[in-house]
Amino acid sequence: MRGAVIHAPGDVRFESLDDPKLIEPTDAVIRTVATCVCGSDLWPYRGLEPIGDPHPMGHEYVGIVEEVGSEVADVRPGQFVVGSFATSDNTCANCLRGWQSSCLNREFMSTCQADYVRIPNAHGTLVATDEHPDAAMVPSLLAVSDAMGTGWYAALAAEVKPGSTAVVVGDGAVGLCGVIAAKELGAERIIAMSRHESRQKLALEFGATDIVGERGDDGVARVKDLTGGIGADSVLECVGTAESMRQALHSARPGGNVGFVGVPHEVAVDGQELFFSHVGLRGGPAPVRRYLPDLIDRVLTGRIDPGKVFDLTLPLDQVAEGYRAMDERRAVKALLKP
Repeated sequence: MRGAVIHAPGDVRFESLDDPKLIEPTDAVIRTVATCVCGSDLWPYRGLEPIGDPHPMGHEYVGIVEEVGSEVADVRPGQFVVGSFATSDNTCANCLRGWQSSCLNREFMSTCQADYVRIPNAHGTLVATDEHPDAAMVPSLLAVSDAMGTGWYAALAAEVKPGSTAVVVGDGAVGLCGVIAAKELGAERIIAMSRHESRQKLALEFGATDIVGERGDDGVARVKDLTGGIGADSVLECVGTAESMRQALHSARPGGNVGFVGVPHEVAVDGQELFFSHVGLRGGPAPVRRYLPDLIDRVLTGRIDPGKVFDLTLPLDQVAEGYRAMDERRAVKALLKP
């Protein structure tokens, strides 16, 4: 098969790779129907994370089951499936409490920008649809595998409730999906922080009521202006930088909550400041598997359409252009079709 391999910052190539095979009886092999480039893939692409030896890339996927191990009973060859970037057996103590991304047998996916993918813990990771979805549904189902699932977790971690005010820091795919999540969870006011017109329009389409273009202290001041000087009930931090975390914490009211899902880079939280702020803070890798059945149903019934975050569709063999377009902010998120 062929797939994406990162060699160095700015250097992603489409190369011949070994076909994946079943290794454990809990494995499955799927034929990829769609995959994509994630904002977190840009950290190593930009040289902000070490790369080491050349290695495959990608952790978002939907596909058709080709083969399953002897202990995989919940999915079978021929089914269309959606999975998560973090595999889970769905039976350990952490999984049973809804924290599948902390499964005791977790593996993080990292080979999905390819024609075929081996899925560890397939029995607890993959969710099959009742039938093969219409092609128009595929982008939204792909979004569910990470961006939508992560945005959903951000909203839950921030404790978005009916009638509340939510702020979304970050206008990438996860942040935009966070707007959808806040809307679905009943937020009355959703303030999206964005400086890019096309992303602002999509945020408004997804349910944002206000747009704040300022950043840093100016952005916090604008949020306070919009909330009577108090701050928001819930803040979704969807970037992962020191500036975005500071902006999120300062935008929350006393007693409010911040859900942070941007992978932190050089983020440090002042314990004394957090102590006196009365702001709650929860984050981490989203337990996407917990939400998959619900989110898949919301997509298939037409209630949500997170696939709109994909504003660039390319053949998989043009994966390098997908990285370039997102790095240069010519695209929010690039969908790749084998």
